[in-house]
Amino acid sequence: MFRPLELYIGLRYTRAKRRNQFISFISAVSIVCISISVIALITVMSVMNGFDYQMKTRILGAISHATISGIGQSIEDWPRALQIAKANPHVRGAAPYVEIQALLQGRAPAAAMARGIDPRLEPSVVDIGQHMVHGKLDELTPGNWNIVLGQDLATQLGVSVGDQVVMAVPEFRATPFGGMPRMRGFHVVGTFSMGMEQFDSGLALINIQDAEKLNSQSGPSGIRLKLDDLLNARPVARELADKLGQIYQVQTWEQTNANLFSAISMEKKVMGIILSLIILVAVINLVSMLMMLVTDKQADIAILRTLGATPRSVMGMFMVQGLLVGLVGIGFGVSLGSLLSWRLPGIVKWVEHVFHVQFLSPDVYYITEVPSRLEWHDVGWVAAVTFAFSLLATLYPAWRASRTQPAQALRYE
Repeated sequence: MFRPLELYIGLRYTRAKRRNQFISFISAVSIVCISISVIALITVMSVMNGFDYQMKTRILGAISHATISGIGQSIEDWPRALQIAKANPHVRGAAPYVEIQALLQGRAPAAAMARGIDPRLEPSVVDIGQHMVHGKLDELTPGNWNIVLGQDLATQLGVSVGDQVVMAVPEFRATPFGGMPRMRGFHVVGTFSMGMEQFDSGLALINIQDAEKLNSQSGPSGIRLKLDDLLNARPVARELADKLGQIYQVQTWEQTNANLFSAISMEKKVMGIILSLIILVAVINLVSMLMMLVTDKQADIAILRTLGATPRSVMGMFMVQGLLVGLVGIGFGVSLGSLLSWRLPGIVKWVEHVFHVQFLSPDVYYITEVPSRLEWHDVGWVAAVTFAFSLLATLYPAWRASRTQPAQALRYE
């Protein structure tokens, strides 16, 4: 079977001979180093993707994809705005809301965001109802002054289902004793757990009519929207802003949490660059191996040159061996890195259970479990970068081999 001369000789040089066992050992070390670097880069990129996905999923599970709000405290003519929003083909759900910064008092005090919702429309916008630990959102009936608390918030207040909490809002009213904040007692009818400290310890849900009465509002603070695809948030926001007019403001989830998601994206890019440099360091072993091979094969190169091999052919022979080492390292690295990324959450849980440690504390991080999300375009990017580094590493040793002078190389043979 015909094979190109460069490929045939390059593959033959990869076989271990009695006098170049050390070169074969260096080749094995190069493969191992490249594989470890690829495994590290794929795993880290998968963890960063996991953090990004979990943050988006959990945050959007509580805040919605887009929000329509007014210039003042409440939104004007909100039924019209709600109708226009629902008419958009990308809008899958819309629900009005009222938000109040409040101080809650149970057995202990705690500050929280009190959100007035319509229990009938809320499930079409967010999935808090799917994360209920006790009770249901349907129990938030108007006039009964019921409240649903985040699980951690209930713990801070020292209350449970059936207890009562007092809510104070920062709207002072004149009394014979001076200015007093508005206060109202609520019955705890449920708790929820979103898995994010931001919401579990800082969010309380009440009926929207009760919130309007408590905050002396004539309408909701805004309308929250759920879209068919969160990536459509920007064009949908622009379209709705044009139809609603200047008295309305439309914000997307990207604008509301721009700093957070920008930080995650920047961290992913920085980690990718840093670990790419680690791959470059690993490829230096490949340069050393090829330089030693060129020195060891001086006589063979000279004989090939006298038989008519061109400098380009000699260069191709050594590039074949360098690229073969790089491809084997990439193959092992991609396979093991993908497997590790796939099984990483389970491995981390096992380590935490065996050694009784917790890598992500809920008091510090949004997410309490190490996530991992393997994306194949990242795997392809890692493989391409590693292959490019391997190709660059072969150029100088192969060029040195092509510059070998037959007469000088064979003088002492």
